[in-house]
Amino acid sequence: MSLLDARGIAVRYPVRGGVLQRPTAWVRAVDGVDLTLDAGETLGLVGESGSGKSTLGRALIALRRPDAGTIRFAGDDILALDAAGLKALRRRMQIVFQDPNASLDPRRTVGGSVRMGLDLHAIGTGAERREAVAEMFRRVGLRPEHVTRFPHEFSGGQRQRIGIARALILNPELLVCDEAVSALDVSVQAQILNLLKDLQAERRLAMLFISHNLAVVEHMADRIAVMYAGRIVEEAKRDALFAAPRHPYTRALLSAVPTPDPTRRDPSPPPLGEPPDPANLPTGCRFRSRCPIAMPRCATEEPALAALAPGHKAACWAA
Repeated sequence: MSLLDARGIAVRYPVRGGVLQRPTAWVRAVDGVDLTLDAGETLGLVGESGSGKSTLGRALIALRRPDAGTIRFAGDDILALDAAGLKALRRRMQIVFQDPNASLDPRRTVGGSVRMGLDLHAIGTGAERREAVAEMFRRVGLRPEHVTRFPHEFSGGQRQRIGIARALILNPELLVCDEAVSALDVSVQAQILNLLKDLQAERRLAMLFISHNLAVVEHMADRIAVMYAGRIVEEAKRDALFAAPRHPYTRALLSAVPTPDPTRRDPSPPPLGEPPDPANLPTGCRFRSRCPIAMPRCATEEPALAALAPGHKAACWAA
Protein backbone atom coordinates (compact mmCIF):
# COMPACT_ATOMS: atom_id res chain seq x y z
CA MET A 1 0.00 0.00 0.00
CA SER A 2 1.27 3.46 -0.93
CA LEU A 3 1.97 5.93 1.85
CA LEU A 4 0.05 8.62 -0.05
CA ASP A 5 -2.74 7.85 -2.51
CA ALA A 6 -4.65 10.75 -4.07
CA ARG A 7 -7.47 10.29 -6.58
CA GLY A 8 -9.33 12.87 -8.65
CA ILE A 9 -7.93 15.91 -6.83
CA ALA A 10 -9.50 19.16 -8.02
CA VAL A 11 -8.97 22.72 -6.77
CA ARG A 12 -10.83 25.68 -8.23
CA TYR A 13 -10.60 29.43 -7.64
CA PRO A 14 -13.31 31.92 -8.62
CA VAL A 15 -12.72 34.84 -10.98
CA ARG A 16 -14.97 37.59 -9.63
CA GLY A 17 -16.43 40.55 -11.44
CA GLY A 18 -19.23 43.08 -11.40
CA VAL A 19 -20.43 45.34 -8.63
CA LEU A 20 -21.26 42.43 -6.32
CA GLN A 21 -18.02 40.61 -7.11
CA ARG A 22 -19.78 37.39 -7.97
CA PRO A 23 -17.91 34.52 -9.64
CA THR A 24 -17.93 34.99 -13.42
CA ALA A 25 -15.53 32.13 -14.22
CA TRP A 26 -13.46 29.48 -12.47
CA VAL A 27 -9.74 28.76 -12.63
CA ARG A 28 -9.19 25.01 -12.50
CA ALA A 29 -5.80 25.15 -10.79
CA VAL A 30 -5.80 21.38 -10.24
CA ASP A 31 -8.21 19.32 -12.31
CA GLY A 32 -8.59 15.60 -11.66
CA VAL A 33 -5.09 14.58 -10.59
CA ASP A 34 -4.21 11.05 -9.46
CA LEU A 35 -0.94 10.60 -7.59
CA THR A 36 0.74 7.97 -5.39
CA LEU A 37 3.89 8.11 -3.28
CA ASP A 38 5.62 5.27 -1.44
CA ALA A 39 7.61 5.48 1.81
CA GLY A 40 11.20 6.51 1.17
CA GLU A 41 10.43 7.58 -2.42
CA THR A 42 10.94 11.00 -4.00
CA LEU A 43 8.44 12.10 -6.62
CA GLY A 44 9.49 15.13 -8.63
CA LEU A 45 6.66 17.42 -9.78
CA VAL A 46 7.68 19.76 -12.62
CA GLY A 47 6.02 22.26 -14.93
CA GLU A 48 5.85 25.93 -15.78
CA SER A 49 4.82 28.60 -13.30
CA GLY A 50 1.05 28.54 -13.00
CA SER A 51 0.70 24.86 -13.87
CA GLY A 52 -0.77 24.04 -10.44
CA LYS A 53 2.24 22.38 -8.77
CA SER A 54 2.20 24.35 -5.52
CA THR A 55 -1.59 24.21 -5.25
CA LEU A 56 -1.46 20.42 -5.62
CA GLY A 57 1.28 20.13 -3.00
CA ARG A 58 -0.74 22.13 -0.48
CA ALA A 59 -3.91 20.20 -1.27
CA LEU A 60 -2.20 16.86 -0.66
CA ILE A 61 -1.48 17.77 2.95
CA ALA A 62 -4.83 19.57 3.38
CA LEU A 63 -3.38 23.07 3.75
CA ARG A 64 -5.88 23.91 1.04
CA ARG A 65 -8.76 21.44 1.06
CA PRO A 66 -9.51 20.23 -2.48
CA ASP A 67 -12.95 20.80 -3.99
CA ALA A 68 -13.14 17.19 -5.15
CA GLY A 69 -11.25 13.93 -4.80
CA THR A 70 -9.92 11.68 -2.05
CA ILE A 71 -6.55 11.63 -0.28
CA ARG A 72 -5.44 8.64 1.76
CA PHE A 73 -2.36 8.79 3.95
CA ALA A 74 -1.27 5.38 5.28
CA GLY A 75 -4.80 4.16 4.54
CA ASP A 76 -6.62 7.00 6.36
CA ASP A 77 -8.88 9.39 4.45
CA ILE A 78 -7.45 12.72 5.59
CA LEU A 79 -10.34 14.75 4.16
CA ALA A 80 -12.77 12.89 6.45
CA LEU A 81 -10.84 13.77 9.62
CA ASP A 82 -12.11 16.31 12.12
CA ALA A 83 -9.91 19.13 13.40
CA ALA A 84 -8.37 17.02 16.17
CA GLY A 85 -7.63 14.14 13.81
CA LEU A 86 -6.08 16.45 11.23
CA LYS A 87 -3.93 18.12 13.88
CA ALA A 88 -2.59 14.71 14.96
CA LEU A 89 -1.87 13.84 11.32
CA ARG A 90 0.15 17.04 10.83
CA ARG A 91 2.96 15.43 12.83
CA ARG A 92 3.38 12.94 9.98
CA MET A 93 3.32 15.33 7.00
CA GLN A 94 5.21 18.61 6.74
CA ILE A 95 6.12 21.20 4.12
CA VAL A 96 9.18 23.33 3.29
CA PHE A 97 7.99 26.54 1.64
CA GLN A 98 9.62 28.29 -1.30
CA ASP A 99 10.39 31.61 0.37
CA PRO A 100 12.26 31.26 3.69
CA ASN A 101 11.84 35.00 4.32
CA ALA A 102 8.04 34.82 4.22
CA SER A 103 7.65 31.48 5.98
CA LEU A 104 9.43 32.51 9.22
CA ASP A 105 7.84 34.85 11.77
CA PRO A 106 10.18 37.91 11.98
CA ARG A 107 9.06 38.59 15.58
CA ARG A 108 9.89 35.12 16.84
CA THR A 109 13.35 33.65 17.40
CA VAL A 110 14.24 30.90 14.96
CA GLY A 111 14.52 28.47 17.87
CA GLY A 112 10.95 29.35 18.84
CA SER A 113 9.76 28.76 15.28
CA VAL A 114 11.41 25.34 15.12
CA ARG A 115 10.15 24.41 18.57
CA MET A 116 6.54 25.45 17.86
CA GLY A 117 5.54 22.04 16.52
CA LEU A 118 6.78 20.32 19.66
CA ASP A 119 4.85 22.81 21.79
CA LEU A 120 1.61 22.45 19.82
CA HIS A 121 1.71 18.66 20.07
CA ALA A 122 2.96 18.65 23.69
CA ILE A 123 5.93 16.44 22.87
CA GLY A 124 8.44 16.00 25.71
CA THR A 125 9.32 18.22 28.62
CA GLY A 126 10.67 21.75 28.23
CA ALA A 127 14.24 20.52 28.61
CA GLU A 128 13.69 17.74 26.08
CA ARG A 129 12.25 20.18 23.57
CA ARG A 130 15.22 22.52 23.94
CA GLU A 131 17.62 19.63 23.40
CA ALA A 132 15.64 18.40 20.39
CA VAL A 133 15.81 21.86 18.79
CA ALA A 134 19.54 22.16 19.50
CA GLU A 135 20.16 18.72 17.99
CA MET A 136 18.10 19.55 14.90
CA PHE A 137 20.09 22.76 14.42
CA ARG A 138 23.29 20.71 14.51
CA ARG A 139 21.82 18.25 12.02
CA VAL A 140 21.00 20.93 9.44
CA GLY A 141 24.42 22.55 9.75
CA LEU A 142 23.68 25.39 12.18
CA ARG A 143 25.07 26.02 15.65
CA PRO A 144 22.84 25.47 18.72
CA GLU A 145 23.52 29.00 19.94
CA HIS A 146 21.73 30.30 16.82
CA VAL A 147 18.37 29.41 18.38
CA THR A 148 18.10 32.81 20.12
CA ARG A 149 18.54 34.81 16.93
CA PHE A 150 15.87 36.25 14.63
CA PRO A 151 15.35 35.43 10.93
CA HIS A 152 16.85 38.69 9.63
CA GLU A 153 20.20 37.73 11.18
CA PHE A 154 20.65 34.80 8.76
CA SER A 155 21.45 34.38 5.08
CA GLY A 156 18.90 32.92 2.64
CA GLY A 157 20.54 29.51 2.74
CA GLN A 158 20.58 29.49 6.53
CA ARG A 159 16.92 30.51 6.66
CA GLN A 160 16.03 27.63 4.38
CA ARG A 161 17.94 25.25 6.67
CA ILE A 162 15.82 26.61 9.52
CA GLY A 163 12.70 25.90 7.47
CA ILE A 164 13.90 22.33 6.94
CA ALA A 165 14.62 21.98 10.67
CA ARG A 166 11.11 23.19 11.49
CA ALA A 167 9.60 20.67 9.07
CA LEU A 168 11.68 17.73 10.36
CA ILE A 169 11.51 18.40 14.11
CA LEU A 170 8.32 16.28 14.33
CA ASN A 171 9.97 13.37 12.47
CA PRO A 172 7.40 13.29 9.64
CA GLU A 173 6.90 10.48 7.16
CA LEU A 174 6.08 12.80 4.23
CA LEU A 175 7.87 16.02 3.29
CA VAL A 176 6.57 18.38 0.60
CA CYS A 177 9.36 20.60 -0.75
CA ASP A 178 7.74 23.48 -2.63
CA GLU A 179 10.47 25.09 -4.74
CA ALA A 180 12.66 24.74 -1.67
CA VAL A 181 15.90 25.83 -3.38
CA SER A 182 14.72 28.07 -6.23
CA ALA A 183 15.62 31.33 -4.43
CA LEU A 184 19.11 30.20 -3.40
CA ASP A 185 22.54 30.54 -4.98
CA VAL A 186 23.77 27.46 -6.86
CA SER A 187 26.39 26.54 -4.25
CA VAL A 188 23.83 26.85 -1.45
CA GLN A 189 21.34 24.86 -3.52
CA ALA A 190 23.79 21.96 -3.66
CA GLN A 191 24.25 22.02 0.11
CA ILE A 192 20.48 22.01 0.76
CA LEU A 193 19.83 19.23 -1.79
CA ASN A 194 22.54 17.02 -0.34
CA LEU A 195 21.20 17.70 3.16
CA LEU A 196 17.71 16.61 2.08
CA LYS A 197 19.04 13.42 0.52
CA ASP A 198 21.03 12.58 3.67
CA LEU A 199 18.04 13.20 5.93
CA GLN A 200 15.80 11.16 3.64
CA ALA A 201 18.18 8.21 3.78
CA GLU A 202 18.35 8.43 7.58
CA ARG A 203 14.60 8.77 8.18
CA ARG A 204 13.12 6.94 5.14
CA LEU A 205 11.21 10.08 4.25
CA ALA A 206 8.81 10.21 1.35
CA MET A 207 9.26 13.48 -0.54
CA LEU A 208 7.17 15.37 -3.05
CA PHE A 209 9.77 17.62 -4.64
CA ILE A 210 8.15 20.49 -6.54
CA SER A 211 10.39 22.43 -8.91
CA HIS A 212 10.61 24.02 -12.34
CA ASN A 213 14.34 23.15 -12.48
CA LEU A 214 14.68 19.82 -14.28
CA ALA A 215 18.38 19.49 -13.45
CA VAL A 216 17.57 19.63 -9.73
CA VAL A 217 14.69 17.18 -10.13
CA GLU A 218 16.94 14.76 -12.03
CA HIS A 219 19.33 14.79 -9.06
CA MET A 220 16.61 14.29 -6.45
CA ALA A 221 13.72 12.25 -7.83
CA ASP A 222 13.02 8.55 -8.27
CA ARG A 223 9.91 9.26 -10.37
CA ILE A 224 8.81 12.42 -12.16
CA ALA A 225 5.34 13.76 -12.91
CA VAL A 226 4.99 16.58 -15.46
CA MET A 227 2.11 18.99 -14.83
CA TYR A 228 0.48 21.30 -17.35
CA ALA A 229 -2.60 23.50 -16.85
CA GLY A 230 -3.76 21.64 -13.77
CA ARG A 231 -3.27 18.08 -15.03
CA ILE A 232 -0.52 15.46 -15.08
CA VAL A 233 0.49 14.97 -18.72
CA GLU A 234 3.36 12.50 -18.22
CA GLU A 235 4.66 10.33 -15.41
CA ALA A 236 7.62 7.97 -15.45
CA LYS A 237 10.71 6.84 -13.62
CA ARG A 238 13.45 9.46 -13.76
CA ASP A 239 15.80 7.69 -16.18
CA ALA A 240 13.00 6.67 -18.53
CA LEU A 241 11.57 10.17 -18.70
CA PHE A 242 14.90 11.82 -19.42
CA ALA A 243 15.91 9.15 -21.95
CA ALA A 244 12.62 8.94 -23.86
CA PRO A 245 10.00 11.59 -23.06
CA ARG A 246 6.69 10.80 -24.75
CA HIS A 247 4.70 14.02 -24.37
CA PRO A 248 5.63 17.03 -26.56
CA TYR A 249 5.43 19.35 -23.54
CA THR A 250 7.96 17.22 -21.66
CA ARG A 251 10.23 17.20 -24.71
CA ALA A 252 10.01 21.00 -24.89
CA LEU A 253 10.91 21.33 -21.20
CA LEU A 254 13.89 19.01 -21.57
CA SER A 255 15.16 20.71 -24.72
CA ALA A 256 15.22 24.03 -22.84
CA VAL A 257 17.65 22.70 -20.20
CA PRO A 258 21.13 24.14 -20.96
CA THR A 259 23.99 21.68 -21.34
CA PRO A 260 27.41 22.39 -19.78
CA ASP A 261 29.20 20.63 -22.67
CA PRO A 262 30.17 23.25 -25.31
CA THR A 263 30.71 20.52 -27.93
CA ARG A 264 27.07 19.42 -27.62
CA ARG A 265 24.74 21.87 -29.28
CA ASP A 266 21.18 20.66 -29.13
CA PRO A 267 18.68 22.38 -31.42
CA SER A 268 16.77 25.22 -29.87
CA PRO A 269 13.40 24.27 -28.37
CA PRO A 270 10.42 25.10 -30.58
CA PRO A 271 8.65 28.34 -29.69
CA LEU A 272 5.61 27.41 -27.63
CA GLY A 273 3.93 30.78 -27.37
CA GLU A 274 2.08 31.91 -24.26
CA PRO A 275 0.32 29.54 -21.84
CA PRO A 276 -3.48 29.51 -22.18
CA ASP A 277 -5.82 31.54 -20.01
CA PRO A 278 -6.42 29.26 -16.98
CA ALA A 279 -10.03 30.46 -16.80
CA ASN A 280 -10.62 29.69 -20.48
CA LEU A 281 -8.67 26.56 -21.39
CA PRO A 282 -8.70 25.18 -24.94
CA THR A 283 -11.12 22.41 -25.81
CA GLY A 284 -9.71 18.92 -26.17
CA CYS A 285 -6.03 18.70 -25.29
CA ARG A 286 -4.99 21.67 -23.18
CA PHE A 287 -1.57 21.79 -24.81
CA ARG A 288 -2.80 21.77 -28.41
CA SER A 289 -2.58 25.54 -28.91
CA ARG A 290 1.19 25.33 -28.30
CA CYS A 291 1.89 21.82 -29.60
CA PRO A 292 4.01 21.41 -32.77
CA ILE A 293 2.38 18.04 -33.61
CA ALA A 294 -1.27 18.78 -32.83
CA MET A 295 -3.81 16.95 -34.97
CA PRO A 296 -7.56 17.53 -35.53
CA ARG A 297 -8.48 14.99 -32.86
CA CYS A 298 -6.62 17.08 -30.26
CA ALA A 299 -9.17 19.89 -30.65
CA THR A 300 -12.18 17.73 -29.78
CA GLU A 301 -11.02 14.98 -27.39
CA GLU A 302 -8.95 15.38 -24.26
CA PRO A 303 -6.45 12.50 -23.94
CA ALA A 304 -6.40 10.54 -20.70
CA LEU A 305 -3.20 9.70 -18.86
CA ALA A 306 -2.58 6.20 -20.25
CA ALA A 307 0.14 3.59 -19.73
CA LEU A 308 2.55 3.40 -22.68
CA ALA A 309 5.11 1.12 -21.03
CA PRO A 310 5.57 -0.34 -17.54
CA GLY A 311 5.69 2.64 -15.17
CA HIS A 312 5.45 5.18 -18.01
CA LYS A 313 2.23 7.15 -18.66
CA ALA A 314 1.42 10.06 -20.95
CA ALA A 315 -1.68 12.00 -21.98
CA CYS A 316 -1.14 12.52 -25.71
CA TRP A 317 -2.87 11.14 -28.80
CA ALA A 318 0.45 11.03 -30.66
CA ALA A 319 2.41 9.32 -27.88
